[in-house]
Amino acid sequence: MRHARPSAGPPLPPINPNGRITGAILIARRGGPSAQGNCPAMKSFASLICAMLAASLLAGCSSYRPTPAAFHEVLDKPYQLGAGDRVRVTVFEQEGLTNTYSVDQSGYIAFPLVGAIPARGHTAQQLEGEIAAKLRQGYLRDPDVTVEIDRYRPVFVMGEVGAAGQYSYVPGLTVQKAIAIAGGFSPRANQESVDITRDINGKVITGRVLTSDPLMPGDTVYVRERLF
Repeated sequence: MRHARPSAGPPLPPINPNGRITGAILIARRGGPSAQGNCPAMKSFASLICAMLAASLLAGCSSYRPTPAAFHEVLDKPYQLGAGDRVRVTVFEQEGLTNTYSVDQSGYIAFPLVGAIPARGHTAQQLEGEIAAKLRQGYLRDPDVTVEIDRYRPVFVMGEVGAAGQYSYVPGLTVQKAIAIAGGFSPRANQESVDITRDINGKVITGRVLTSDPLMPGDTVYVRERLF
């Protein structure tokens, strides 16, 4: 009587030119007592995966440099107008000139009689002087001009929030308040810090700040996804 040969188990993988890896697979498939724990190839593969993961995490962290000093210094300086701001200009005893004017995308306001007046990068007080100087050029002898900010340009909240979008800026607005207005954090959000993109003297700078930091008109807030 012929005895049945024991089953050979599932077929082995094709021969791999890398002898170490093939040997490791063979040992593991044959059920060695500690095949995976003692196999150098398996250890090397696990080490490689860990190294790749660490490198990707470091790359993500290194893509953002420390927030430059100018990022917070601008908060203590007089506010400079930008595209999207709206100002109220009052010219004493001149009702036809007294009105609200928006700063256009080119950084100018269109003012009666004198035409376009540069406003971007100017404070409200500096804009007062610009308008008065233009009116003195054959229109008014001694114009009394007052400029006040009627509405600030909006802020933008993006990333891991309930309702990303554009929101009105009000004095005293912080990152945390802006996120609350935008529907709060999503379940995947990193709630410790956010990235803010800010235009400082015509230069766009991105910095990482805490949620307690104040915002400026025109800021873009990006809430990142947490890693774990």
